[in-house]
Amino acid sequence: MAIIKITGMSCNHCVMAVQKALSEIDGVKNVHVDLEKGQATFDEAGTVDMNTVRAAIEKAGYQVG
Repeated sequence: MAIIKITGMSCNHCVMAVQKALSEIDGVKNVHVDLEKGQATFDEAGTVDMNTVRAAIEKAGYQVG
């Protein structure tokens, strides 16, 4: 399981946007975004490029870190 910290989320709409962005990446499965913890967890089916994950989160309007 991969865990990634995300900043900039403030509501459930933010959670859904990040979840959708991550779910669209090939190899990313079982995405769970936790607003209170400010993080997302997901399973990797194969090798997932973390730069692709970062780009998807940033494109959705949030920051990694």
